[in-house]
Amino acid sequence: MQILTQLVYSGIALGMIYAVIAFGYQLTFATSDTLNFGQGDALMLGALVGLTLVTLGLNYWLMIPLVCLFGAVQGAFVERIGVRPAIKIKSEFGWIMSTIALGIIFKNVAENVWGRDDLKFPSPLPESPIQFLGANVLPMEILVVVGAVGMMAAVEVFNRKSIYGKAVVATFNDRDAAKLMGINTGLVITFSYALSSMSAAFAGVLIAPLTLTGATMGAVLGLKAFAVAIIGGLTSGMGIIVGGIILGIAETTTGFYISTGYKDVPGLVLLLLVLAFKPAGLFGKTVIKKV
Repeated sequence: MQILTQLVYSGIALGMIYAVIAFGYQLTFATSDTLNFGQGDALMLGALVGLTLVTLGLNYWLMIPLVCLFGAVQGAFVERIGVRPAIKIKSEFGWIMSTIALGIIFKNVAENVWGRDDLKFPSPLPESPIQFLGANVLPMEILVVVGAVGMMAAVEVFNRKSIYGKAVVATFNDRDAAKLMGINTGLVITFSYALSSMSAAFAGVLIAPLTLTGATMGAVLGLKAFAVAIIGGLTSGMGIIVGGIILGIAETTTGFYISTGYKDVPGLVLLLLVLAFKPAGLFGKTVIKKV
């Protein structure tokens, strides 16, 4: 039971990282019906920029706002260069190839700037585990969960309470109607991409002290986060969190009880089942469009 509790703790921490990245997919899909397939690379760049700032002597906590700002600028750049032209010409596949291409470019730039070797990110918290409910949990794992929930809650409050957030919600509900009401939907879409990449960059500096940092770290994380978004539902914030926790716990328990070589299998099987029987996701809503 102690081992199982330990695996659940680790799975929740891992799942919340997936959830934060998947939350970025949800933000862009809500406003523009597009996805940034370079989300994993935004996480990678955030972690590497954060490592550079910490190496230069900047405090970890002071580094986080700068990395978030960098992520926002990077996301706005992706929308302007890769997504907006495709939306303008109503290309259904242009934004897919553009975001993938930009992700590859960012990865190559990272390899040339920081090298191909994985780097150690110093932990801002003690690395000795804390005893909690019969199992050990790392302080950084607690920070990951608190930070992930805090980020998503802050965005939710922003959308509900601020006039700019209400513009985002209006664009999500009906983009054409929002445009007729005077809302600059193009700016809202740019903002959603900026917020999406900012959340990924934030996730990067959260997970970096728990793993190795390098140019390839974002590829697998981005793919698994996409699976979480599909499993939970691209229209449901709660679904994103639940999907992340399910996938995280499934990976840690499978890796321990069966084999680390099979830890990716349960999540992919669940993804296939969801696509087959509930394509909108476990918590997503099926929308019927009139044509």
